[in-house]
Amino acid sequence: MVVSSPVSAPPRRRFRLPHALRALRHRNYRLLFFGQLIAHIGFWMQATAQGWLVLRLTDAPFWLGAIAAAQSLPVLLLSVPAGALADRVPKRTLLLATQGTAMAMALLLALLIFSDAVRVWHVLIAALMVGIASAFENPARQAFTIELVGREDLMNAIALDSTVMNGARIIGPAVAGALVAATGEGPAFLFNGLSVLAVIGGLIMMRLRPFVAPPRQSNWRQMREGFAYMRKDARVRLLLLQITTHCVFGLAYFPLMPYFARNVLGADAQGFGILASTNAAGALTAALMITLVGDRLPRAGVRSVALLSYMLLLGAFTLTRSFALAMALLAAIGWAGIMVLTLTNTLLQMAVPDDMRGRVMGVYMLVVMGVSQVSGLFLSSVADVLGDVPLVVGCWALIGWGVQVYLFALWRRAPHDVAQVAPLPPA
Repeated sequence: MVVSSPVSAPPRRRFRLPHALRALRHRNYRLLFFGQLIAHIGFWMQATAQGWLVLRLTDAPFWLGAIAAAQSLPVLLLSVPAGALADRVPKRTLLLATQGTAMAMALLLALLIFSDAVRVWHVLIAALMVGIASAFENPARQAFTIELVGREDLMNAIALDSTVMNGARIIGPAVAGALVAATGEGPAFLFNGLSVLAVIGGLIMMRLRPFVAPPRQSNWRQMREGFAYMRKDARVRLLLLQITTHCVFGLAYFPLMPYFARNVLGADAQGFGILASTNAAGALTAALMITLVGDRLPRAGVRSVALLSYMLLLGAFTLTRSFALAMALLAAIGWAGIMVLTLTNTLLQMAVPDDMRGRVMGVYMLVVMGVSQVSGLFLSSVADVLGDVPLVVGCWALIGWGVQVYLFALWRRAPHDVAQVAPLPPA
């Protein structure tokens, strides 16, 4: 009699994520990713509704820039010390505190709108409080990413973050535009306040290594060390100069988008939402390109094309009076803008040592979220005085293009190792 040996069950195959989603294999990052997926939609819904609310309350371009500046002023003043703080304390603790503040402000504004008691100064104060929270949140969140995924998956995580944000920029403004047209601004603020719970829940559920505090140093000394490092490292210095020019001259138009939609292109709240979503669709295309083929992209070349084309596209947008052409130009502007921001963010984080990352990202976020909004206030004020918003924005973009060409020439003359800026490791 032949006795057959028992047949063992085939081993269970573990589900493997596609290469483009490799950062999601890290549990802690997955929790942050899906929390942000919900919260970013709420954020862009509120941002869209807030612009329309301010325009309804004041009918003045100046207040659009003033609200944006109030939200960015704390970022301008506090991002550098906040970056130093992010190098000294648990980043999750900072993120929980900042998310709680943002949730409280959104829910308070929703209550004021529903009770028909909202005034423009309420929006101004709430924007200031959210700006304080953002000043501490952004350097911590940027520096937190590498702790969740490691250096190998950093670029993929940044690209996925950008994909989530820009996907939300498509959904959020479109939903908010229709919602505002149908029911008013209140529901958008309410949804944003509740959506923050997704991020808070994800942060609480993370399993992190015990935090090891660095040697005690004064905040001032840490900031001085950070500035000294950025001044001496040519790679970091060139990247920061280029992104500063991009933000000062290229992002200042954004607070004026409700004015362009209504007064230049003749659109209503829903049309404004469509324009914002179109801009986000271009940005999402760029983020997906980096996610899917970022390892094979000629990063320096693509980034240079995006830097030099952005201002020209913005100038063309200010000249058009066609809604369809404005949509196409805004999509191209979104693509170029995210290529610049995502590649610069990645190259900076890969270039700096771990103990300097919070401080460098503090300066990066100061430029992206602070300096650009102050520039927006300046642009809004000049446009309010001259009464010709498209002309002012177009001239500002042309000046920015000239500065960027000069910086590009410096970049081309830089040594080869500087121009490449810390090549990324193969995935």
